[in-house]
Formats: sequence, structure tokens, C-alpha cells
Amino acid sequence: MASKLAGTCEESFPPQPLRQYALLADGERGILVGPRGDFAWMCVPRWDSDAVFSTLIGGRGLYAVSPVGRYVWGGYYEHGSLIWRSRWVTGEGVVECREALAFPGDPHRAVIMRRLSAPDRPVRVRVLLEPAAGFGQDPLRRLRCDDDGVWSGHTGDLRVRWSGGARARPEGAKGSRLVMDLTVEPGRHHDLVLEIGDQALPSAPPRPGECWQATEDAWRRAVPDLAGTIARRDARHAYAVLRGLTGSAGGMVAASTTSLPERADEGRNYDYRYVWIRDQCYAGQAVATAGDVSLLDDAVRFVTARLHDDGPSLAPAYTVDGRRIPDQRTLDLPGYPGGYDLVGNQVSKQFQLDAFGEALLLLAAAARHGRLDADGRRAADIAADAIARRWQQPDAGVWELSDRYWAHSRLICAAGLRAMAGAADPGTAGGRWIALADHLVAETSARCLHPSGRWQRSPEDAGLDGSLLLPPLRGALPGNDPRTIATLRAYTEHLTEDHFAYRFRHDDRPLEAAEGAFLLCGFITALAEHQQGNEVSALRWFERNRAACGPAGLFSEEYDVSQRQLRGNLPQAFVHALMLECAARLSRPWPGP
Repeated sequence: MASKLAGTCEESFPPQPLRQYALLADGERGILVGPRGDFAWMCVPRWDSDAVFSTLIGGRGLYAVSPVGRYVWGGYYEHGSLIWRSRWVTGEGVVECREALAFPGDPHRAVIMRRLSAPDRPVRVRVLLEPAAGFGQDPLRRLRCDDDGVWSGHTGDLRVRWSGGARARPEGAKGSRLVMDLTVEPGRHHDLVLEIGDQALPSAPPRPGECWQATEDAWRRAVPDLAGTIARRDARHAYAVLRGLTGSAGGMVAASTTSLPERADEGRNYDYRYVWIRDQCYAGQAVATAGDVSLLDDAVRFVTARLHDDGPSLAPAYTVDGRRIPDQRTLDLPGYPGGYDLVGNQVSKQFQLDAFGEALLLLAAAARHGRLDADGRRAADIAADAIARRWQQPDAGVWELSDRYWAHSRLICAAGLRAMAGAADPGTAGGRWIALADHLVAETSARCLHPSGRWQRSPEDAGLDGSLLLPPLRGALPGNDPRTIATLRAYTEHLTEDHFAYRFRHDDRPLEAAEGAFLLCGFITALAEHQQGNEVSALRWFERNRAACGPAGLFSEEYDVSQRQLRGNLPQAFVHALMLECAARLSRPWPGP
């Protein structure tokens, strides 16, 4: 049963529309920051750990820095980083809170920095700190303050230390939260540093100035210039998001959150705090297209290790440290409004053939950049052999539906085989891979070609699907192939509206009544138009979907067109990846036919 204290926090800091959240991330974990200066979501020490701040889905645990009285909110990222500045205009004046996770992150210790400043006049703020591990089940305990005004305590198995809050007072049940009233004076700043870890903390708290400087320098090194891309500022921001979601083991989580609904009360909410092989490959190919090798190397490292470990039994997704994902369970929390309280994921029980094709495309991109070593080439052999052995088996497909002979899965495998054959050394299996790719395209054409000349989803399903635009972009067949052209024309006619794209038709309802516009498909459509030489159309698709974000520039999986709201987990990595790829590809002519 929720405590009175938890109810107070929920009433004071209720969940907000997703477009109003910003992300802080250090590669190992992330925080969603709300417009009231509230940390509504954070899992420690890893992305898939239990949350210590969980008001987003109705749990306890909160860290808020909020102005006193009436105010309006704004905020922005410092260029090329995930350093966020919350900014409020109040009746007393303007106050900013510069906030970030120390970057790059320590896998065992999160360091959260918040720096308050007021440019013109004194402004009052209230600070509330109430970490609660286990999605709110374990309140702060053993709380004490040393002679320097540094607080320390425990929540669950985690250690907590907070500096900068010397004037805070314990409140609530058994003093499980700290509250501090503060006046921020102009020309000065006030630093707050919170550490949370699963091991013993260092003997002394970090020095804020040094920590800020190190984080600024690290982001400056981490995010490339991306000169030559269109919408360069947004391209760099997309890269920063991808970097923030990528941990020291090389794995990139699909999103920072769980249980945020794609559609209210329809049961379509999932835990995306894991590494999907497909999404990781999308990101690796995107940064390679933009000319970067750092995140490409991370993606290759993670995917190569999974192929060596599991071979033809490759799972669709893993934890950030390469383990199998736990089964789904509920938390007995209210959930985000319209959603449920689910953690874990059933995806490990699925077979997704297309993951092997995407892995080959990633490894081929690395080879073209001179970044593929012997282990990577052996991983390519493993992936190609798995395709040869398993391509006739039904699979869950790109959208993780019921097992079928999905056309996209076979065609993207053909693309991966061709790409890797082109990047293979003379005398390797390249010829055999080309022959297998030809066979896959021929078999898929025989079974999944619609009478109109376009691709259809499967032998049993004559419908259109946004994923079928992707294989020609990856080289499964040429852009000028009649099947490619017919599929693009039919898709834009029947599954798009006003330059928003949908995955497939669920039923007879209008498209936007069944689900939100799928932003990944919108960016893929931009690339498909670009491949056809339709530059104006490609840019219209790019700009329309690039704008489907909130003030923090974060994309979710879906976009509710009628309400102009984000739907699903946040931020969705593969949308940022395809946005970045578009920014790179649309800046130059499409290569080849």
C-alpha cells in the first residue's frame, strides 16, 4: 500500500506529457527531468536496475529543485551534450538549474550534478530529495549529516551521499526525505552533488567545479562535429542521445524507460531498458554514414560478442552487460496514466531472423571503415551461417508479431549478405553469400510479391508494411527495381498522411485511430524518396518527422498526430539513429543506382 508520503509526492509532482521531459544520461543510466525540476525516473546502478526515482509510473522516490511561487518553464541542452539547463521565469526573477550526470559514467556509481544560478535578482527555490530504491519500496534510512554538511544514508542496497544541502532538514516518515529552502543570489551559484552507488563510495565527495569541467570536456570529445550533415545541430543532438544511451560494454539501450504506453489502455507498453540487436545495428550504421567510428566500434563490439556467445541462437535483445533479459513481471504500481507497471520483456523467447541481416550490415559498415578485426569477421561468418540454416523458419519479424515468413526478414538478410560479401577479403565466402542473397530475394519474390508488383508482408498477408522500404536502401535489390518503386508508391498512398508514416494497417479504423505515426518509418520514407532522386519530397519527409519531438528534442517511438504528443518509451534510440542517418545522407546524392 502506498504511504501518505508517496501520495504527497505524486500529488505535487504528477506525471507530465512525455514531450515535456528532458534526458540526462552518462551511458550507464539515465534520468528524466520534468518541467517542475523533478527527477521523475532513474534506475541505479544500470539501466535495467530497479528505479530510485519512479514517480513517472506511480512509485515513490523523487529529487526536485523547483521555484517557489508562480513560474513558467523552459530549458535547453548545451550544444553537443546532454547537459541540460532548466530555466524558470518566476514572479521574483529568472532562475536556472544546470544539471547533468557526470560523464562518462561509472558502472557502479552515479554522480548527479545540479548548479543553481539567478542572473538578475534573488529567487527562492525549494529542494526535495527522497530516493527510494526498489521502485519506491525502500525509503532512505540511516541518514546522517557530517560536520561539513554532507548527508549520507542507504536506500535498499544502495549507498547515497549528498553535498550542498547543509541547510536541509529531514521530514516525512522516519526522516526519509530531505527538504531545503534556498534563496539563489545573483552573481553566485549553488552546487548540489548527489552520489548513488552499489559499492562503497569514495572517501570524499567530488569537487563540483572539477566534476563539471571533466563532464564538459568528455562531451566535447564524445560528440563529433558532423560537418556536412543537414540540420547539423539536431544531428549532433541525436548523436549525443545515442552516446548517452551507450554503456561501457558497448551496448545501447533501446530507451531509458519502461511501461510508457503507445496507446492508452490497450496493453501496448513494454520495457525497453535493454539492448536490441537490431536497434544497435541501426545506430552503428547511422554513425558510420555520418563518418564517425566511436559508436560504430561500440556497436560492433557488443554485437560481435553476442554472435560469438550465442551463434544461430542469437536473442533479439540483451541486458547492457550481455545477459538474457528477465521475464516480464508487474510492480503493483499505478503506472503512467493509460499504461501499466511492467518490467522485463518476453522478447528473449522470440526468433527474429532479421537481426542476423542487420548484424551483417553493421559489420560490413565497420569493414568499409577499416574497423573490422578477425573476431568481427568470424562473427560475420556466424551470422551468414545462421541465415543459411534458419531462413526458412517462421520468425517474429521486425515488429515482433506472430511467427510467419515475413518478407522484410528475408530481404534484409539478403541485404546483409550482399554488403558483407562486398566487404569480404578475396578468397572468402563472398561468392557463397551472394548466391544465398540471390536465392533469398528470388524465394521472397515468389512467395511475397503482390499481384500489383509491390512487396507484401508475408505469403498470408497481402498488406503493406513500412519495413519493406528498408531492404532496397540497404542493397537487397536496386533502387530502380520495379518492386522497389511500386512498394514506395503504394506505401506513401495507403499508409501515410500529411507526411507522417504508419507501420501497417491494423484494421479498418483510420490509421491514426489504431496507433501513432511511427517516426522510424517517417525517416525511412525520407531515405526512400532520396534514393529515388525525389529530393524535395525527401526533405519534406525529413522536416516533418524531425519536428515530432518535445522542447528537449527527444523522440519517442510514436507520435500522436491529432494531439501532437509523444507516445511510447522515451527516448527511442532507433528514431534518433534514423534521424541522424537522414541528416547525413540527404546532404549528398544517393550512391549507386
